Amino acid sequence: MRRRAALMMLVAPFLMHAVIIDRIAVVVGNSIIKDSDIDRDIRVTSFLDGRPLDITPARRKEALGHLIDQVFIRREIQIGSYPIATLQEADAQLDRLKKQRFKTQAAYEAALKRYGLTELELRTQFQWQLTVLRFIDTRFKPAVLVSDDEIEKYYREHAAALRRQYPGKSLDDLRDHIRDILTAEGVNQQFFAWLDAQRSETKVKYLEASLR
Repeated sequence: MRRRAALMMLVAPFLMHAVIIDRIAVVVGNSIIKDSDIDRDIRVTSFLDGRPLDITPARRKEALGHLIDQVFIRREIQIGSYPIATLQEADAQLDRLKKQRFKTQAAYEAALKRYGLTELELRTQFQWQLTVLRFIDTRFKPAVLVSDDEIEKYYREHAAALRRQYPGKSLDDLRDHIRDILTAEGVNQQFFAWLDAQRSETKVKYLEASLR
């Protein structure tokens, strides 16, 4: 008993320290966002964007905004049983990143260490990004219909740029390309309108004044 009590005394300070560090920062509906979630989002995003690590109050607010949106997306994916990207797909993205940005495995591992990340965290992020892209495409693309008039209007308004980019191409040659552009714009509009609606309908409680 004495030995167990002594062990608990040793462990207790570390447990209390962990609770202080990883406290709940925000409550979004029935979901929580912890300080560690904000910190990890900043580290992963900074690594992927290739920018210096910046954990300032302004950067934390920006990361929190992304995480709040992710709460809505995760909930919708669960409710609608939307497909989840596989770890194999995430690994393919990770391998592509390594080949494009790092000459050696040692350079890659040094960058992970510099940003305080693990490969598992990167893999998880890639899996999530692919899942979100798939969700947006499946959820919002069917509602976007692009008419021939809209395609022709886009061609007229961007004729000079299109001629420079695609010399010798006519409207008919570029019709499918323009349709894809307008469809992507429509999907983005639908998605961000949906996010705005989620924000207005969901109670968000900030437990840290600096994040408001």
